[in-house]
Amino acid sequence: MEKIRAFLRWMMIDPRHPEIAQAQYNELKTQIPSLYALLMVNAVAVAYTHFDIAPTYLTVGILAPILLITTFRMVAWIRARKVDPTPQEAISKMRQTVILGSLVSVIYIAWSLSLDGYGGPAERGHVALFIAITVIGCIFCLMHLPQAALMVMVIVTIPYLVHYLGQNQDVYIAIGLNIFLVCLVVLQVLLNGYRGFCKLIESQSDLAAKQKETERLNAENSKLAQTDALTDLPNRRYFFNRLEALISEVEGTDRQFAVGVVDLDRFKPINDTYGHQLGDQLLMEVGSRLKSLGLPNVEICRLGGDEFGFLYLGDIYEAASTGQSICELISRPYRIGELQVSVGASCGIAFYPDAGTSAHVLFDRSDYALYNSKTSLRGRTTVYSAEHEARIRSERAIEAALQSADLAGEFQVYFQPVVQLPERFVVGFEALARWDNPQLGRIAPDKFIPIAERAGLIHRLTLSLFEKAVEQIKALPGTLSLSFNLSAHDVTSAETVAALLEIIRRAAIDPRQITFEITETSVIGSYEAAETCLQVLRNAGVKLALDDFGTGYSSLGYLHRLPIDCVKIDRSFVAGIKDPIASGVVTSIVNLCRSMKMQCVVEGVEESNQLELLEAMHCRLVQGYHFSAPLPFEDLLADARENGRVAGLPLSGTAGASSFQFFRA
Repeated sequence: MEKIRAFLRWMMIDPRHPEIAQAQYNELKTQIPSLYALLMVNAVAVAYTHFDIAPTYLTVGILAPILLITTFRMVAWIRARKVDPTPQEAISKMRQTVILGSLVSVIYIAWSLSLDGYGGPAERGHVALFIAITVIGCIFCLMHLPQAALMVMVIVTIPYLVHYLGQNQDVYIAIGLNIFLVCLVVLQVLLNGYRGFCKLIESQSDLAAKQKETERLNAENSKLAQTDALTDLPNRRYFFNRLEALISEVEGTDRQFAVGVVDLDRFKPINDTYGHQLGDQLLMEVGSRLKSLGLPNVEICRLGGDEFGFLYLGDIYEAASTGQSICELISRPYRIGELQVSVGASCGIAFYPDAGTSAHVLFDRSDYALYNSKTSLRGRTTVYSAEHEARIRSERAIEAALQSADLAGEFQVYFQPVVQLPERFVVGFEALARWDNPQLGRIAPDKFIPIAERAGLIHRLTLSLFEKAVEQIKALPGTLSLSFNLSAHDVTSAETVAALLEIIRRAAIDPRQITFEITETSVIGSYEAAETCLQVLRNAGVKLALDDFGTGYSSLGYLHRLPIDCVKIDRSFVAGIKDPIASGVVTSIVNLCRSMKMQCVVEGVEESNQLELLEAMHCRLVQGYHFSAPLPFEDLLADARENGRVAGLPLSGTAGASSFQFFRA
């Protein structure tokens, strides 16, 4: 029974193999029109040889509608060549073909056998030949539809065999048996060929499936390679690949686009305070917001860390507002667990081709614009402009000059006195770098220091200036302290710290006379490395001061996290000291330092009324242009040796001035 069911399922075109069914149908579209053409030609030939001896209704009347039906079916199959049916449609049409093929076989065998009784041996032989040739030809034409071939063979050969067996003539019996046996052999060959065809299709299907899976995996791997795992945004690789492709696409046209870089503000303190896990969660939330932004013509990527990039393909006049929208979206508070945290965002934008025509240059220009946003317009969007271009050219010139500069000859150390109140005598100096380049002239520290940091020259410059400052402070009379500024690169470099201590040792100067000034920004990028280096300095006896206190995000937190001996109140508070808020801030910081047994230096004293207010607050240490501008060492030394004074003020430890313990031991 199972075999019978399997045979019936096979005869009905098994739908479990749609790929085979579709391949069968595609082959039949080219073969069946030939089958119908064969039928019609052979039928017309038989009708012609029997036209005068058989009744007209047989040779013409019956044949004409048969030929009409056959022609209609042939045309239908020819038209089907232009159509690509679905596997289900192919199965349905092949089932129809099996049924219609069977009906056509019945008609043609009945018609041909009805002619067998007319004419002599030649005509009867022609009928036998017609049936034999036609059935074999039809079987071959139906080799890709063996179900129909089997039905045609059964319907044609069995009546054919029975008919000629009934003639009781050996020749006809032999012809009938021969044709039947030949058809069986042909059918067997056809079935073997069909099985090979099915295996081929299955192999091709498996190969196509494997190829498709390979392509899917390749596409998935390619996507993963260009997708940030944390935020699911496109990553840095995608950003630059897309940027280069976009440049190639618009090259030679008048099309413009914008490259934007967005950097989070206040992310580092959050990461340090709450841990990297929460920091990662925050970045995921930022990524989720950016994915849902839904701005047209904008592709947003994560470049790494807390930095994101975007390509803007719309109206460039709207690019800045788009960048600002992104910043504002990022700046909205986030709820992570039970915590509510907030970060800001700053953005820099550069336009193609105005800012550059290569991916590297465009990104650098947008990053430079971002740097300007972070330093002067935090939380805003800056568009790269001609002014920035001029500044870059200037910085390149400065960097080139730095590379070839004579550090000993071109760089000088200027000294600004630190004054003790209310006695008003000088207890120490802050060392300030000055650079006079033969080609560029006087270059301000706020210009060449950042460039030296980026160019990797800051370590050499720091050591050269510090060594010069230590030798010069030794030459001054009295007991004086020396304050020296360290950059972010200096406070995270164990080699630089070791070299600084070696200079102090060689100079045979008391380490307690040396104070290294650091800023919050110099340690915020790599707190662990900075803490280690600062502790080494502190253990050696050197004092540490936190400069620009009150201007950072978490200055207060660094007072207990770092080995700080002194804080220097930023000049911005002194400038507005008449304001009750600024005055209150200064008073609070002075009292805080007093309670923590730290020294406190107020910077930026420029007017006598500021000094009076500071004295009323019991501030002990101040510096600023009210007392003296930074002075070259030669002027300082000449004034000190002549009368033990600088800028009219006595020096600590000289005649007329008592010594003051500037820093706690």
